[in-house]
Amino acid sequence: MTANATQRHLVVLTGAGISVDSGIRSYRGADGLWEGHRLEEVATPEAWARDPATVWRFYQERRGALAGIEPNAAHRALAEAERRVARGGGSFTLVSQNVDDLHQRAGNDVLAMHGQLLELLCEVCGAVAVDREHLDPHAFVPCGACGFDRLRPNVVWFGELPHHLDAIERAIVRCTDFVAIGTSGVVYPAAGMLAAARELGRRTWVQSLDAPENLDPADRFRPGRAAEVVPGLIDEVLGGRSKGVG
Repeated sequence: MTANATQRHLVVLTGAGISVDSGIRSYRGADGLWEGHRLEEVATPEAWARDPATVWRFYQERRGALAGIEPNAAHRALAEAERRVARGGGSFTLVSQNVDDLHQRAGNDVLAMHGQLLELLCEVCGAVAVDREHLDPHAFVPCGACGFDRLRPNVVWFGELPHHLDAIERAIVRCTDFVAIGTSGVVYPAAGMLAAARELGRRTWVQSLDAPENLDPADRFRPGRAAEVVPGLIDEVLGGRSKGVG
C-alpha cells in the first residue's frame, strides 16, 4: 500500500526507562554495578565460561522476578499504537533493548535486539526454548533438543552482536517517525538509531527522564517518566501535532 499524508510508518525504540516504571531496576546503576555485580562478572561470554554458576544465578533471579511485574501505561500505549497504525494502513515496528517480556504481555510484537530473559539458548545445537518454569538459581537446565547439560540465557552479552539489525535498519529507512523511549543514548548500536532516522529526514521524538546523550535540537524532546509521558506522546505522534523541542 502506498503511503498517504495520514499514514504513519512508526519505529519505536525502548530502553530501560519504560520498564523502570513497572518496578524493574535498570541494569546499570549509578555506581556502575549491575545489582552489586561488575559487568565483567555477569554480562560477557568470558564470565559465562569462567564462572557459569554466578552468571546463571544472576539471570535466574531476574527471570523469576518477572512474574510479579506488570506492564505499565507506557507499554499499554504502545500496544494501542500498534493497533491504531495498522488500522490506518501504516506500519509499526517496536525495537526494544529490554530483555523483559512486558511489551509482549501488553500486546506488541517486538524486535528484542538484546534477547529475552524467558528464552534459553543451547550453545551446541542452537535450539531456543521459552522457559517460565525452571527458575532454580542453583540448577542448570538441559537442552531438550540435543541433551546438552547446560543452556545459557538467550540474552546478548557485551561483545556479542545484537539481534535483528537488518530488520531494524529496513524499518528505519521506511519510517516516517522514530520515537526513542527511556533510553540513555549511550549503548550502541541502539544509540545510533536516532541519528540515523534524523539524517534520513524522519521526524524524531525522544522521551526520557533526563536528556539522553544522543539528543539533538532537532528532536522533539518530552521529558518525564515513561508511564506519565508516553500515552500523550503517542497521541501527539499519531495525531500529527508538533510542539517542537522542549
